Amino acid sequence: MSERNLLIRGGRVIDPASGRDGRFDVRIREGKVAEVASDLPPQDGEKVFDAAGCWVTPGWIDLHVHFREPGQEYKETIATGSASAAAGGFTTVLAMANTKPVNDTVEITKFMIDRAREAGLCRVLPVAAATMGLKGEELAEIRGMVHAGAAMVSDDGRPVMSAAVQRKVFEYCAALDVPVAIHAEDLDLSSGGACNEGAHSVRAGLRGIPNAAEDVHVARDIVLARITGVHLHVAHLSTRGAVEAVRAARREGLRVTAEVTPHHFALTDKEILRYDTDFKMAPPLRSEEDRQAVIAALADGTIDVVATDHAPHATSEKELPFEEAPNGVVGLESALPLLLELVANGQVPLLRAVESVTSRAADIIGRRDLGRLEPGAAGDVTVIRPDEKWVFDREQLQSKSRNTPFHGRAMTGRVRGTILEGKVVYER
Repeated sequence: MSERNLLIRGGRVIDPASGRDGRFDVRIREGKVAEVASDLPPQDGEKVFDAAGCWVTPGWIDLHVHFREPGQEYKETIATGSASAAAGGFTTVLAMANTKPVNDTVEITKFMIDRAREAGLCRVLPVAAATMGLKGEELAEIRGMVHAGAAMVSDDGRPVMSAAVQRKVFEYCAALDVPVAIHAEDLDLSSGGACNEGAHSVRAGLRGIPNAAEDVHVARDIVLARITGVHLHVAHLSTRGAVEAVRAARREGLRVTAEVTPHHFALTDKEILRYDTDFKMAPPLRSEEDRQAVIAALADGTIDVVATDHAPHATSEKELPFEEAPNGVVGLESALPLLLELVANGQVPLLRAVESVTSRAADIIGRRDLGRLEPGAAGDVTVIRPDEKWVFDREQLQSKSRNTPFHGRAMTGRVRGTILEGKVVYER
C-alpha cells in the first residue's frame, strides 16, 4: 500500500479555482490528485481518510514565514517550522531570507530545500534575498537562487531604502519573471518607533510609527514597478493608504499583489496598552479604521492573500522592555480559525477566504500545480472541522517559540488533517 495513495471521503469539497463547493470525494494516486467525484469506491492499495462533517480544501499556502534556520535554531528550525505549518493546515510555505547567514547565495537556498525535504512535513520554498546581507546595496545571487528553487525575492525584515537599488532589483527580477515582495517601511519616518502612531501610543508613552512610513514606501515602489514591469508583491500590508495605493495600481493594470496577516485583521493598536511584547510586530498593529480597510480589501480581492509572517522569538527576547523587544509573532497555528472568524462574521465570503490561502497564493508564485483540487495537481489537502470550538493555548504549539498574541482566545474552526502529496502529515 503506497503512503501516497489516499481516498478522502464524505467531506464538503471547497475548491475556489474550479468553483466547486459540495459533497465530493477526492482520490490521490502517487501523490497527485487523480479524481474528484461523488461516492468514489476505495481501490486496492489505497488508504481512506474519513472527512465526514469536514471541509476539504486544497492545501493551504503561506507566502511569508520565518523559519530561522540556518543560524537561529534556538527560535525555530525548518523541521519545527514545518511541523507548525502542518498543524495549521499549511502544505506550502515561503521561508524568508533573513537567516544567519542570509539566504543570499545558492548554497543557502539549497541547504534550506534539503532541510525541508528531510523533515518531509511541508513544502518549503525559499525566498531569495534581493541584496547581499539584506543591506540594500549590492544585488544578491538572484538568478542562481531562483534556478535552485527560490520562489520569490525579498529583503523582508529590512526595506530597500535606495530607490536606485530597488529599481535594479525590479529590473533584474522582471527579466526573470519572479515576484519581488517588499517590506514597506520608510526608516526615516519609522526610526525609533515601537508601535502605531496615534492616541494609544500617546497614552502608552511610546514613540509611534506613522502610517506614512508604509504609505510612502508602497507609493514609491508602485512607481518603480510601473517603469520596470516587475511583479510587485506588498508584504504584510497594514494601512488604509497602502490599500488605496494598491487598488489604484491594480485599476491601472500593474502587476501588483498584496498580503495581509491575521494579526492585522484581528487586532488593533489598543492592545499596546497592555505593554505585552507579544503584541509588538512590524508593521505595528494599526487603528480600527485601518483594520476595517484591510478586511474590506481582502473581501474584494484588492488584497490577494492571507500570509502569517510567522516570526518565532525566544521567550527571553520577548521579555525585554517593549521598546527593546524584537518584532514578530508566531502565526501558522492560529491563522485558520482567525480567517474563519471573518467568514462567520459575514465580512469575507467563504470562497474568497479559501482562495486567499490556496489558488490565489499559488498563482502569485506561478505554481498552478498547487492550490487547487484538479487531476494532475499536487495531492495537497487541508481538512477542516469548521464548527469545532476550542481555546488557543501557546503550550500546545508545534512551533519552537511561544510568542503569540492569541493565547487564551476562544476559537472556532480547527484543522482535522493535513495531507502533503497524498501523505497524511498531521491528523487530529
